[in-house]
Amino acid sequence: MTGTELNPYLGIVLLVVVAAGFLVTMLGLATWLGPRNKTRTKQLPFECGSVSVGDVGEHRFSVRFYLVAMLFILFDIEVIFLYPWAMVLLELGWVAYVEMLMFMLVVVLGLVYVWRRGILDWASE
Repeated sequence: MTGTELNPYLGIVLLVVVAAGFLVTMLGLATWLGPRNKTRTKQLPFECGSVSVGDVGEHRFSVRFYLVAMLFILFDIEVIFLYPWAMVLLELGWVAYVEMLMFMLVVVLGLVYVWRRGILDWASE
């Protein structure tokens, strides 16, 4: 290895260092320059444009909420497989293309099954 060749991981390390430096800088500036006038109203949790009522421990979430969350994660992970496949599609050839079509068929059939079962229908709650 000559002195002019760079380590192939140098770019990734540099990206991580720059991102971490940016993160620390932004958090430090927000803490140092940000407003410090804390009031009771500003300390209340606020989500989706509605003020929270009561304690979270008092309310029970529907099982449907957890089913939709798990399905989101499942389909999200399946979609993540498409990116590396698309990057090496030309090297893999037609066999990989047909295999990905079968994979997508299974994903679509799963989505149709979930949809027909009414798991994604919030109005029936």
